[in-house]
Amino acid sequence: MPRPYPSEFRERAMELIRSGPTVVEIAGLLGIAPSCLYRWKQQDLVDRGLKPDTARVESKALAAARARIRDLKEAVKILRKAAAAVEQVVPPKEGFRLVDELHADGVRIRRACHAVGVSTSGYYEWRNRAPSARAIRHAFLTDLIGQIHDASYGTYGRLPVRAELHREHGITVGHNTVALLMHRSSLAGLPLRRRSKQIPHRVTVTDRVKRQFTASGPNRLWVTDITEQPTRKGKHYCCVVIDVFSRRVVGWAIDSTQRAELATNALGMAIDFRRPFPETVIHGDHGSQFTSWAFTARARNAGPLPSLGTVGDPYDNAVAGSFWARMQVELLNRRRWTTRIELANAIFEYIEGFHNRRRRHGTLAWAAPLEFENQHLTTAATL
Repeated sequence: MPRPYPSEFRERAMELIRSGPTVVEIAGLLGIAPSCLYRWKQQDLVDRGLKPDTARVESKALAAARARIRDLKEAVKILRKAAAAVEQVVPPKEGFRLVDELHADGVRIRRACHAVGVSTSGYYEWRNRAPSARAIRHAFLTDLIGQIHDASYGTYGRLPVRAELHREHGITVGHNTVALLMHRSSLAGLPLRRRSKQIPHRVTVTDRVKRQFTASGPNRLWVTDITEQPTRKGKHYCCVVIDVFSRRVVGWAIDSTQRAELATNALGMAIDFRRPFPETVIHGDHGSQFTSWAFTARARNAGPLPSLGTVGDPYDNAVAGSFWARMQVELLNRRRWTTRIELANAIFEYIEGFHNRRRRHGTLAWAAPLEFENQHLTTAATL
């Protein structure tokens, strides 16, 4: 093997080339191969920064490409393992839908089918197949369920939605199907926070209800209660009077204080609107608003008989407590309230626009309060 030329020899050869003679002339003069001088000349240009080092760039690009290939091979192995697991769990139709999504993201159909574990011919047959009657029905129901859910301010779960489909639209559908379609559309109802604590019942002299919250018709039993809600401008209070028969709010009042006038105004609205019987019972708790002279006198003068449950026992006014729990979840807790007027308008819209007219109750066989009362009047007129 010939010895390499000294660096001084190479430098002098490059100086000769830079002085004017051609590479062939210098090679003949020095007695070396022209190809060797050409290599030295190229390296000299790279060393002086006059030409990029293509060999080094190519070596870096090759190393990056090899690293990329290694990453892709590892990703393919992972995807194949995942596809095998998916194939065991996901039905073929869901796999075809997944291929559709991958293709929409730019993945080739053949590659997507291979990754998901479905056949290409099966995918094309599925894609070109006309939708089944079940798929068409589900698409129609999904759209209708979305409208019902929006109309309920996003509060309805599967059972109220199913009741609305049956009673309002005449569509019979299983609650599991409704739950499936709501899950696919990412729709859900607002759950109530249920308390498991049990409080023993202690009857008082003035308790005319004794936790028997049933009525044979309208204006037989009313319940009343007060709730408070904070705003940025201070607290606001609302008192309601509810007819137990239909769960309809028949009287309500909103104020910035919770004096006796708040409860008396709500009761007055119920009396003026409903014209109660002399034996109508108005049931509340031992709050000072309901034990006040003004409230008691307003009730006795119009006919309703006051009734009070036990002290510190929410179960003795469970119907009113249930109403507040629903309104808290479906309205009050869903945003922060800035002004009292804003809150009062929202409560008014919830009571008169939604609860009384459109909100369906399981206690009423999934009818709305107003609808339930109208059904009762129609039935009574035919007897």
